[in-house]
Amino acid sequence: MRNLEFKEKMHEYSLWRANLIQSIQMYQQWLIRYGLENAHSTNTILNILTSLQKDRITLAFVAEFSRGKTELINAMFFAESGVRLLPSSPGRTTMSPTEIFYDEEGGSYIRLLNIESRLEDVSLAELKQIPERWIQFDLDCDSPVQMQGVFRELVATKKVDRELADKLGLWNESEAAAQGTVQSDQVEIPCWRHALISFPHPLLKEGLSIIDTPGLNALGTEPELTLNMLPSAQAIIFMLAADTGVTKSDLEIWLTYINRVRSGKTQGLAVVMNKIDAMWDDLAGNNNYEASIQSQINASAAILKINENTIFPVSAKQALLAKVKSDEKLLEKSRLPQLENYLASDILKQKRTIMMGTIVRDLGFLINESYNLTNASLSHASEQLEEFRNVDFQNQTMTGKLMAESRDKQSSYMANVENFQSSRRVFIVQAKMLIDSFSEEKVNAIIMQNKQEITKSLTTYGMKQNIRKLFDELRDLLQDSIDITNETRRLVKAIHKKFHDEYGFKEIEPQLFSVKQYQIELEQVFEEGEAFRSSAKVTMTEQHIVVDKLYSTLVAKAKNILKQAHADAITWSNGALTPLMLQIKDHKKQIEGRLQMLRKINDSKGSVAENIAAIEAGLVPLKQQREELIVMMKAMQLDNFVQSPPEN
Repeated sequence: MRNLEFKEKMHEYSLWRANLIQSIQMYQQWLIRYGLENAHSTNTILNILTSLQKDRITLAFVAEFSRGKTELINAMFFAESGVRLLPSSPGRTTMSPTEIFYDEEGGSYIRLLNIESRLEDVSLAELKQIPERWIQFDLDCDSPVQMQGVFRELVATKKVDRELADKLGLWNESEAAAQGTVQSDQVEIPCWRHALISFPHPLLKEGLSIIDTPGLNALGTEPELTLNMLPSAQAIIFMLAADTGVTKSDLEIWLTYINRVRSGKTQGLAVVMNKIDAMWDDLAGNNNYEASIQSQINASAAILKINENTIFPVSAKQALLAKVKSDEKLLEKSRLPQLENYLASDILKQKRTIMMGTIVRDLGFLINESYNLTNASLSHASEQLEEFRNVDFQNQTMTGKLMAESRDKQSSYMANVENFQSSRRVFIVQAKMLIDSFSEEKVNAIIMQNKQEITKSLTTYGMKQNIRKLFDELRDLLQDSIDITNETRRLVKAIHKKFHDEYGFKEIEPQLFSVKQYQIELEQVFEEGEAFRSSAKVTMTEQHIVVDKLYSTLVAKAKNILKQAHADAITWSNGALTPLMLQIKDHKKQIEGRLQMLRKINDSKGSVAENIAAIEAGLVPLKQQREELIVMMKAMQLDNFVQSPPEN
């Protein structure tokens, strides 16, 4: 599959996402138009829209030095520039982790973060929000040569004292001695810690984002890269070299930073065996060439313990040359199309499925609630019409009886409202306990206390033990909220059951809050931290800065999880009783409409037929309201989420 087709797949995905956003916005306007919006629905929809609008397809390229990651990126995405856009020539290896995307507001640029920022107690995520901390070079998108020149900064190095290099986690005397490195007062290190590249390439504009990681050293000293950025990528492309197979450092990257992130799953993972052109041998013949490639694939699959079908033999160098020269035969020989086909189909399909799962989870309940309420209103109006058709309105006694029944229902409604407000007050108290159970103040208190103990630690070992203690306390905090959550869930169920049993309200399964997902995520962070801090690289260097960065990254990630739990609890508590509130509101509307119609028929000098016709006309906007909702449900692919509406 050619890059053009991959672009088409991305464009198709982008259009699907845009149509989904438009449909959700239409649903939001529908709620407003018919007076059904509330704080809970508004907040839920805005969160979904924000998530969709910021959505990106992220591909992370991971490998040891000189495996050809950057060359593959050039071949797959930037060949139309006609030049080797990103520096990937021999001896020109990218030194800093690089993110490539399109920033519509910021324009075309490359931003570089100086390597010394590693010494600061500030996360990469925070630094990304401070543009003035980055060195920026503007890009001239009409001049590939100008961009090519600017991108040479990605391979820039400088010499610093060994002491500074050691503090930055880029030098270790014992490791250097073991490798036989010549001792010197000066050490060559990368100039930049991280790079952000934005320019309006069509694929990037469609929402593609690329992460280029420069080898084992960067992975071992940048916890945010391995704990945040790689796990969030839709696909990881792990690269080997066909002429070397799986080396010791390749295997370490695989076991420590990839297999763990993917939990052994191959979905969203491609292993690329690059440099197959090194095995091209016209004298040996095609059969021997194919056998050599297959032999390397078999050996690599056995070592990595994966299926051979997930390994893609490629020549990135020849693929780039083929695309620049429009040489179809050479492109086929490079075998890049098979990899592009996998990314175009499997990854985008997977991303779409995940996104729809989120939409069903977060928006499905609101849609179901809207449908039930709309359909109930239409059903009640239809039943009332049928009842009035069979009533003898010339019989004053009958009319008076109907008026009395409606007034009784009105009195019952007032009792419903009073009971609802009473139940709501009880729920508010319970919900506050739930929200407070993982409040920011409690989380910060635990973190600050442990931070003080970390600061007092004189050894890296002591710091590692305090990291374990921190997570034990955060785990206990979340565990304490479980009992409160369970009690809150029981209360919500009881309130819904009461109104169903005593007042005949439609039984709706309430949306219940759960802390299970936050527990799972927190445990994953803890496991990732354990794996990272015990990795060969960290264990060998025992550098304080590495573990300190690890601590900061883990804390930031844990705080975000608990912050999300806190925010979700607030959102849930605001909407937990909304279905009951809407039913009470609709019940009031029905009673008042019935009384008004009875008075009109009783006092009217016109014929009963004319009044019945007026009731029939009142069904038209209700049917339109339901039809509009059904159309939007189909557009959002949620039409199967509720039962097919009956015909009225």
